[in-house]
Amino acid sequence: MDASEHIDSDPTGSESLQQDLEPGLTPEIVDITDPQHRPEALRRAAALLKEGECVVLPTDTVYGIGADALDPIAVQRLLMAKGRGRDMPPPVLIGDAAVLPALCDRVPDAAKALADAHWPGGLTLIFHAQQDLTMDLGETNGTIAVRVPDQDATRQLLRITGPLAVSSANKSGSPAALTAQNAADQLGISVALYLDGGPSRIGEASTIIDFASGDEGKVLRQGALSIEDIHLIAPDVVPLAQPETPDPAPETDPEPADGPSQDADPVTGSTE
Repeated sequence: MDASEHIDSDPTGSESLQQDLEPGLTPEIVDITDPQHRPEALRRAAALLKEGECVVLPTDTVYGIGADALDPIAVQRLLMAKGRGRDMPPPVLIGDAAVLPALCDRVPDAAKALADAHWPGGLTLIFHAQQDLTMDLGETNGTIAVRVPDQDATRQLLRITGPLAVSSANKSGSPAALTAQNAADQLGISVALYLDGGPSRIGEASTIIDFASGDEGKVLRQGALSIEDIHLIAPDVVPLAQPETPDPAPETDPEPADGPSQDADPVTGSTE
């Protein structure tokens, strides 16, 4: 599997989680917009994450479901909550860019420049992981996708917990959650706690650039950060490949065909 598998795909389903949305089972949502109550909520979230539970948290782009990146059972719980397989490993969120060298084998100059310019922010970078990294995120083929979110409360949490495996807080294949309630409506009690930081500011998934395949970088998903802003910092980054437009068929028969061909668009995923 290659680095593009960090992008969301179609749902795999999970019968074991059908009970998560049954009537009478109410997810717990905690407001963290009040600075006075936030520290206690973050300490509680950190404790739950340490115990192997999943927590939904706000980010600048969309809401995410997080798990301890060093706990393979917790990561599997995250994947099951989304209805997603190990072939679609989640990205990792970190509180500060200074953590990056501990996770990645090497950071090319273009990637460092982009991180310096756009972290915290809506940019996910994929690298070769450190060989001795003990994270089991799924079938990563030795890569890791990393982002620093532009959301103060979530970065505070990340500084308590360390790196978290975080994917968009929605059932795989469904719309991304822009509020804690959106996430709770989809994920139910498969999540121990929902941190409500208000509506997502950007409302669009991060842009993903693959630096594991080459030092110049290649866009795998065009999202919150535009290609124009990317090229201002790293002009050699390869833009997202556009689907080829087929040549028009020769007009040999005046009678209409039974119906137009419905070629599927390439699946690039809509969430983190």
